[in-house]
Amino acid sequence: MDDRVDLIQEAKRNWDKRGWAESTAMAAATSITRAHQIILARVNDVLAHHGLTFSRYEALVLIGFTKRGALPMGKIGQRLQVHPTSVTNAIDRLEAAGYVTRLPHPTDRRTTLAAITEAGRMTVELATKDLEAIRYGLDTVNAETTTGIVDLLSEVRHSAGDF
Repeated sequence: MDDRVDLIQEAKRNWDKRGWAESTAMAAATSITRAHQIILARVNDVLAHHGLTFSRYEALVLIGFTKRGALPMGKIGQRLQVHPTSVTNAIDRLEAAGYVTRLPHPTDRRTTLAAITEAGRMTVELATKDLEAIRYGLDTVNAETTTGIVDLLSEVRHSAGDF
């Protein structure tokens, strides 16, 4: 006998019993949040083998995608849509691991660049292969459903001005 209970559906039933509005929207939002937690945990587990977290991986990939392999710290925050303190923390950790180095900006003394090292490039390649193997934590979902998720969440992102 399976004693597992879907806690989100249980919460929805409780919402409905109370007569609270939008119980389905609450269940959807809670489901998205829980799915995010599950996916992020799986992704971070894979990335831990490379000394990375997903936020550090994103920063490293972003820097690696640039023509010069370097990007101002402020631009990293803008492009990843994170607070400057989070960028500093990520770059500190990446630098300690030998994956990036800080360089002075060639024309703006107030700006510091984060530049990917060769070790950083190799780590991005290896980590990406490992993430591909688990389809970025979505290996239990078929390709059609994955496309549907992207389309559905694009609507939410677009309405929030995320484009």
